[in-house]
Amino acid sequence: MPELSAAFVRLHARLTPVAFVPEVRLHQADEPIGLWELTEGEFRSAQPPPFWAFAWAGGQALARYVTDHPEAVAGRRVLDLASGSGLVAIAAARAGAATVRAVEIDERAVAAVALNAEANGVRVDAELADVLDGDAGDAEVLLAGDVFYSEAMARRVLRFLLRAARSGARVLVGDPGRAFLPRERFRELAAYDVPVPEALESVRVKHTTVWELDPAPPGAAR
Repeated sequence: MPELSAAFVRLHARLTPVAFVPEVRLHQADEPIGLWELTEGEFRSAQPPPFWAFAWAGGQALARYVTDHPEAVAGRRVLDLASGSGLVAIAAARAGAATVRAVEIDERAVAAVALNAEANGVRVDAELADVLDGDAGDAEVLLAGDVFYSEAMARRVLRFLLRAARSGARVLVGDPGRAFLPRERFRELAAYDVPVPEALESVRVKHTTVWELDPAPPGAAR
């Protein structure tokens, strides 16, 4: 874990329970807008937004589902895509996953995942990598919370998730109704009303769904 990134996480985020998954504690920002402006200011062209500092609705719902349904991951190799804070990865590790790999493109997020996993007493292998043009490796379960927030991201993510599913991985997604989720590709597993930071979402609660990807084309015979 790069020490500067770890120090930044410790300085700007406080270890507190997650609103909808209080079994897990994360380093979370008390004041979202200030941190957002800080990380996008001088480094606007290169530094990703601080997604790692907040428990987003899709991740909270997916972590809640995995916590309440440990059989979804227990004894299996898990990949948490665009892990952010590591919430979903930590929930999978707590639920008995054989291994958990969390991938991120932001080195501060990688540091946050490592710090948060340590704080929760679980092992998560945090990795700085953009894997979307590749494959999911040996993952048996692929988890993705709140990844359909932009059109460009959604296209890349869907292709990656479909490759994983067609290779035999079970793919679960948490999404709070983002515009670019291709709903026709998924079946609903559970739905929750998830508390969220009003400063980020303009509401206090987001209705959020956990979906499972169907690798077959829409309308194909089952």
